[in-house]
Amino acid sequence: SRLANIEKDKNGHLYNRKSDFRVEYSILEELEHSMTVSRKTEKAKILQQLSKIQNNVKRLQQQLKDVKPTPEFVDKLKEMMEEVENAINAFKEEQRQIYEQLLKEEKTVINELSVFERKVEQWALGSSTTEKVLKLSSARVSVDKTPGNHLPAEVVEFERFLQRTGGRQGGWDDYDHQNFLKVRTKHKGRLSYVDEALEYLCGRTKEDIEQHDKWYQEFLILHERKKESIKKWKEKQRQEKEGNLKEKAEKMLKEAWLQREEAQKQKAAEERKRQQAAIEAWKKQKATAFAMEQASQLKLEEEKEKKQQKERQRQCHMKLLLERYTLQKKEKEELEKLEKEKREEAEKEERKRIAAEEITKFQER
Repeated sequence: SRLANIEKDKNGHLYNRKSDFRVEYSILEELEHSMTVSRKTEKAKILQQLSKIQNNVKRLQQQLKDVKPTPEFVDKLKEMMEEVENAINAFKEEQRQIYEQLLKEEKTVINELSVFERKVEQWALGSSTTEKVLKLSSARVSVDKTPGNHLPAEVVEFERFLQRTGGRQGGWDDYDHQNFLKVRTKHKGRLSYVDEALEYLCGRTKEDIEQHDKWYQEFLILHERKKESIKKWKEKQRQEKEGNLKEKAEKMLKEAWLQREEAQKQKAAEERKRQQAAIEAWKKQKATAFAMEQASQLKLEEEKEKKQQKERQRQCHMKLLLERYTLQKKEKEELEKLEKEKREEAEKEERKRIAAEEITKFQER
C-alpha cells in the first residue's frame, strides 16, 4: 500500500503532462519502463529455473518412494541427484555473479551521489565565499613563504610556481585533487586513467583533467629539484660546519679515546673478577650436583633392593599359596573319588536288590 501511494505521488509530480519539466522527466519515464520490463523478464527467468529444479526434485522424491536394490536403480538415482545438484549450483553461481555486479553498480552510484552532494554543498556556500577563501590562502602563501635571497634558486622557483598556479593542489579543491591522485596512482600515470577519473570528478571535463595532469607533472619536477637543492644546501652547510668543528672534534675524539681506554681497562679487570667468581660458583655447583647425584644414586639402589626383597617375598608367598592350593586340590580329588566309589557300590547293591525282586516277581507270575 505504501509503495502504491509513493508511486502515485511520483507519477503525479514527475510524469504530469502539464509539468514544466515534462521533457526532462520523460527520459526518467522511459528508463523506469525499460527497467521494469527487465525486472519482470529476470523474475520470469528465475521462476522458470526454480520450477525446473523443483520438478527434478519431485521426480527424485517419487523415485525414492519405490526403491529397488539393483545397481541400475542406484546408478539412475545417482545420475538424477547429480543433475539436481548441478542445476542448483549453476543457479547459485549465476545469482552470485548478478549480485556482485549489482554491488559494483551500487558502489559506483554511491560514489557519484557523494560527489554530487559535495558539489551541491559547495554551490550552496556561494561563489563569493569560495573566492574569499582562495584569496586568503593565496595571500597567506605569499606572506608566509616569500622566497628569500638566502634560499637556493630551485626553492624560489618552486614557491613562485605554487603562488602562480594556486598552491599545492593547482587551484583544485582537496576532494577533487585527492580523487585525481588516487586514480592516477592506480594507473601509474598512464593516460588511460582519464576515462575513469571522469567518473570520480563530476563537473570536470577531460581537458581540465589533462591540464591538471600537465600541472602535476611540472609540480613533481620542480618539487624534486627543490628536494635535491635543499639536500645539496644542507650538505654544504654540514661540510662547512664540519670544517669549523674539525679541531674541536679531534680534541674531543682524543679525550674520548683516552676515556675509552681507561674504561676498557676497568672493564677487563671487572671481567676477570666476574669470570673468577663464575668459576668458583661453577665449582661449588658441580660439587653440590655431584653430592646430590651420589645421594640420589644411593637412594635408587636402596629402593631397588627393597623392591627386589618385596618381589622375593611375594614369589615365596605365591609359591606357598600354590603348594597349598595343589594339596587342597589333590585332597578334594581323592575325597571325590572315594565318594564316587561308594556311590557306585551303593548303586550296584541297589541294582542287585531290584533285580532279585524282579526275578521273584517273574517266578511268581
